[in-house]
Amino acid sequence: MLRVREIDHVVLRVTDVDAMLHFYTRVLGCPVERRQEAIGLIQLRAGRSLIDLLVVADAPATPGNVDHICLRVDPFDAEAIRDHLARHGIEAGTVASRYGAEGDGPSLYISDPQGNIVELKGPPFNPSAGGAI
Repeated sequence: MLRVREIDHVVLRVTDVDAMLHFYTRVLGCPVERRQEAIGLIQLRAGRSLIDLLVVADAPATPGNVDHICLRVDPFDAEAIRDHLARHGIEAGTVASRYGAEGDGPSLYISDPQGNIVELKGPPFNPSAGGAI
């Protein structure tokens, strides 16, 4: 059984980055925490979580603009998680180090029954180097 602790981050696909930055930073008060220019990602701190803005050239081909949601799983035992998912007929992606609300740590991707991407995220490798909590 998985134990979801909280939402780690949500990734929104955006075409008007200036308007989105204004709304989330000035209106809602979520400061920019990190930029990954190579992939067009701006990460904003929202309390213990992140709101990621993924800059895209055109409006998404699919309805909506959520790229994926990330759930913080505790404990993160990749083999046990894979076994649990397999028993439910769900194929999990490769475990890799990815940045989240607490810093870099292990995660994997799955899809829900409607095709939404869900990232399952473990604890940071080095908690002291993670995000401000």
